[in-house]
Amino acid sequence: MLKIRLQRVGKRGQAFFRLVVKEHTERAKGEYLELLGSYDPHKNKVNAKVDRVKHWLSKGAQMSPTVNNLLVARNLVEGDKIKIKLKPSKKVVEEPAAPKAPVKVEAGEPQPEEVKVEAVEEKPVEEKPIEEKVESKEEKSEELAKG
Repeated sequence: MLKIRLQRVGKRGQAFFRLVVKEHTERAKGEYLELLGSYDPHKNKVNAKVDRVKHWLSKGAQMSPTVNNLLVARNLVEGDKIKIKLKPSKKVVEEPAAPKAPVKVEAGEPQPEEVKVEAVEEKPVEEKPIEEKVESKEEKSEELAKG
C-alpha cells in the first residue's frame, strides 16, 4: 500500500521534512516514488504540489495521520483531521493522596486513638544443607547407553 508521508532530513536540531510517496513497508529514510513537497516546522511553512497529492490519492495512496492533519489545516486537501494515537508513557503517574482533614473533637468527647504499629522481629530460618548426588562419568554414560 502506498503512503504519503513525511521523511525527515536536515541536521540535529534543524529538522526539515520532505513530503513523499512511498511503500508503507519501506523504511522512513529510503528511496521514494515521488517528491510531493516539503515542510519546514521552524518557519511553519508547507510547500506541496496539491495536484500531485490528489493524483496519488486517486490512485489509492493513503496519507499518514500527520500529513493529513498538516494538509487539512492549511486547506490544501479537504477532509477531517485525524486524532493521532500517541504511545502511552512508560512512567506510572500516581495520583497524590488527598490531604487528611483534621478531625474536630468537641469538649467532653473522647479523642480518637492513634494506631500504633509495633515492629515484629523475624526469626531466622535454619538452612538445611542440600545433598547432591554426584555421579561419575561412567555411570552417566551407562545410563545413556541403556536409555
